[in-house]
Amino acid sequence: MIKKSFLKTKCKVTFEAPRAIADGAETVHLVGDFNDWNETSHPMEKKKDGRFTLVMDLPLNREFQYRYLVNGTVWHNDWNADKYVPNPFSGDNSVVTTYPPSE
Repeated sequence: MIKKSFLKTKCKVTFEAPRAIADGAETVHLVGDFNDWNETSHPMEKKKDGRFTLVMDLPLNREFQYRYLVNGTVWHNDWNADKYVPNPFSGDNSVVTTYPPSE
């Protein structure tokens, strides 16, 4: 799940790994083109209730592909993403957009 807060110069995005993939996970990392698909640079915080979250500031008016990497081995999409695009591994990547809503 993603939640967005639009500020004057950036979009504050809260990523939350879906509970179905977070249950029983030891680690979840947010991996995407915003971090050159680095599998360890953005660990998500495990909450007491088992959810994994991470807040990032992203530039406005862009689209970013991402996925969740669970326990360093299993890839998952965010089924509440803004949209999905095919990836070169016969699957899809989740996409978050940072276009401010029209006033």
